[in-house]
Amino acid sequence: MSCTHDHDCEDHNCAADWSLYKHINLDQGFLESNEGDPELLVFIPFTSDVKIKSISVVGGAEGTSPSKMRAFINRDGIDFSDAQNMQPVQEWELTENLQGILEYQTRYPRFQSVGSLTLHFPENFGANATQIYYIGLRGEATQLKRDAVTNVVYELYPNPSEHKSSDVGRFSHVE
Repeated sequence: MSCTHDHDCEDHNCAADWSLYKHINLDQGFLESNEGDPELLVFIPFTSDVKIKSISVVGGAEGTSPSKMRAFINRDGIDFSDAQNMQPVQEWELTENLQGILEYQTRYPRFQSVGSLTLHFPENFGANATQIYYIGLRGEATQLKRDAVTNVVYELYPNPSEHKSSDVGRFSHVE
């Protein structure tokens, strides 16, 4: 395996260096859609901003692997209806990937400063349910921590009665 830096990756642990697994704030496990509905939606929040280079999805056998993947970036609270109607940042036609060998490259300039990633899997290869055993993300963390904004007040037009000032009356109108 070789990479774009000045060494052979077999002598270094580049695969682990590029893995974003340690930056995901989510317990990963076996995912399965409801029987008769192959659609899945996966929300992945990160502990710091990341840049995503590629995504790997290991699905189930016998047609239960997802056949399509759509990605949304920094969009909290997406539901199935939103995912079906919104334009994704990128979408891929998937191949059954039972061993985790395949990686799908992102349009890298679009996957910068990612604080959360929502993956929508709208269909599979013909089974009654979709199964996902693993989602692998490669890229790098920027180490910029995400802080939630808890209380914001925005005034388009200030109300003078809400702002006390000792300078009231200091200016007069001169003609």
